[in-house]
Amino acid sequence: MRVLVTGGNGFLGFETILKLLARGDTAIALDTSIATDLRELAARNANVVAVSGDITDLASLVQVFKLYKPEAVLHFAAIVGVPASLSSPSNILRVNVQGSLNVFEAMRLFEVRRVIHMSSEEVYGDFQSAIADEDHPQVPLMPYGITKLAVEHFGRTYRDLHRLECINVRTSWVYGVRLDRPRPPMRYLNAALQGTPLRLDVGGDTVTDYTYVDDVVDGVLRALDHPKHNYDVYNIASGQGVSDRELVQHIKALLPDADITIGQGRREFAPGIRIPMKGALSFARAQSELGYAPKFDIRRGLAAYIREWQKGTR
Repeated sequence: MRVLVTGGNGFLGFETILKLLARGDTAIALDTSIATDLRELAARNANVVAVSGDITDLASLVQVFKLYKPEAVLHFAAIVGVPASLSSPSNILRVNVQGSLNVFEAMRLFEVRRVIHMSSEEVYGDFQSAIADEDHPQVPLMPYGITKLAVEHFGRTYRDLHRLECINVRTSWVYGVRLDRPRPPMRYLNAALQGTPLRLDVGGDTVTDYTYVDDVVDGVLRALDHPKHNYDVYNIASGQGVSDRELVQHIKALLPDADITIGQGRREFAPGIRIPMKGALSFARAQSELGYAPKFDIRRGLAAYIREWQKGTR
């Protein structure tokens, strides 16, 4: 299969390209800039094409479809995360919503039917129960979640009008060594691995579904390959709600020299901007429809992160 991967230079995009290659697919990696890792991957592998381009530019996106003729799209390109959306809501609207519409329009023009759109648990807003399934009310609180929900709805419009098959993968807080963002669990893990003390006055009561990157990529590819979808949205997650206090305890069990302390209360995205009440994401639908089952609970995921980090430092 020839697969266009938007945001191919990003964390999830790059990790997914590696898995596509491992199974013999061709990946057309589109991003606004091509980093060294992706450039080198393309240089040594004929099944990777690295293309510099911007999803907000419809004309250039059309040329990519015309030249490389993808058979499906994995749509990762976006401005990711709530803090980024707060600093420039108009820009995140331009990239996440207008850019996605351009992807859908190019697919319509070239009769490419299936796109897997990386959505987010942020579409749910405050969880109304400890476990949220796909039918949980969608009341996003921040611009990032609003854009992701808007793209889901635009995908349904393109489905009804143009037979586009837009499948939405809602995931939680994904982690892995390639993700360079100062948020849990990376912030805690990196401090422990570097031998740096970390003192946090607040945050221990924050509950999140932390999902290891390999599980997310597995879920995305299962959605890509599934012959016929009965649903257009799936939660892909670990299915566990873990507090940051428990997270620190797990890290200390794996790295006994870790010097991390965390206080009570819940973290904020920024001073005065609270994180929505979260919990676990139910993956029952993905399990029954796609055969998805996470391989990494929190302890196994943290251990895998530590192994990968230590490989990179040798």
